[in-house]
Amino acid sequence: MRSNENTLLLGKKVVLVPYTAEHVPRYHEWMKSEELQRLTASEPLTLEQEYSMQRSWREDAAKCTFIVLDAEKWQAQLSTTEESCMAGDVNLFLTDLGDPSLGEIEVMIAEPSCRGKGFGTEAVLMMMSYVTKLGLTKFEAKIGQGNEPSIRMFRKLHFEQVAVSSVFQEVTFRLTVNEHERQWLLEQTSHVEEKCYRDGSSESH
Repeated sequence: MRSNENTLLLGKKVVLVPYTAEHVPRYHEWMKSEELQRLTASEPLTLEQEYSMQRSWREDAAKCTFIVLDAEKWQAQLSTTEESCMAGDVNLFLTDLGDPSLGEIEVMIAEPSCRGKGFGTEAVLMMMSYVTKLGLTKFEAKIGQGNEPSIRMFRKLHFEQVAVSSVFQEVTFRLTVNEHERQWLLEQTSHVEEKCYRDGSSESH
């Protein structure tokens, strides 16, 4: 999605940056993991296919993708490359052409050392806060039935279970952002700074 290609979101635990070609090699290494393929229902791609996918995601008006960086690592050294700080990604898809206010959200904390630290929770909150400004008010998350950490996380984020698919072995959660939820989301993300992103860095980094 081109609307976020110059946007960096700085949180307490994570930094969200647009998915660029710089991030592809590390992402490709992650996706060789059978565990991540299973959790994300993904097929392994060649490196060239991964570069092609990154370009198509950037151009796709119905998909918003941020790479999740470890904020502590990112801020520790000015010379640190973003690739060395990568923790995962967070995505939003506009899945219903007839309803532009509905988006499907997914998050992956791929780096084992970054799991269990609240990175996924903050990344989802930051993504939802960002896209509500673009007019989204309804969010869905489809999670594998065996993915207990993600199920617990989305429940903590006020999502409610609305469907179970035994065929796909996944659970669908939904959150409608009414005024009460909007205020809660603003409170949860009041610390987040939006900065300008250029060529693998922010102007203030």
